[in-house]
Amino acid sequence: MTKLYIVFKLNLALNIDSMQCPFCGNRTTKVLETRHIDSSFVIKRKRTCPRCKKRFTTYERIEASPIVVIKRDGSREPFDREKLKRGIIEACSKRPVSLDEIEKIVADIEKDLQSYIMEISSKELGEMVLKRLKKLDKIAYIRFLSIYQNFDSIEDFIKVIKKMKRSKVGI
Repeated sequence: MTKLYIVFKLNLALNIDSMQCPFCGNRTTKVLETRHIDSSFVIKRKRTCPRCKKRFTTYERIEASPIVVIKRDGSREPFDREKLKRGIIEACSKRPVSLDEIEKIVADIEKDLQSYIMEISSKELGEMVLKRLKKLDKIAYIRFLSIYQNFDSIEDFIKVIKKMKRSKVGI
């Protein structure tokens, strides 16, 4: 037991841990930088593998109790963080929005979901995303809104843009 503790303590001192390298499978990697992503419970670590010398990033977050999303048709499915992230990435495609900013939105929403009692409607979840995208990037906001509200004509886009101009959101 003492030997294991000493090795663990030495690894911490050398900034080495047992995260597996996704490129070569090496079980030892070195942490280059650790950052908390704003006020969320997410830690971003930049790492390097001593064997293959490649760099990669990991995100660590607290696993909370599962949240169920109630769909428009009444069906239920588990909250899927990656599905939410993919939707936001798609809305932000070819926009000046970094992956860190998207990760922050997803982490903030996850944090907000902890105040719900196990369930949230897809409508409420969509509103949470829209609120954040509106502040971040107006084009990404309109893209997400068009999918969220099932736009089927150019007039739908024009209505939203006119509404945004009237409310002085600033497009």
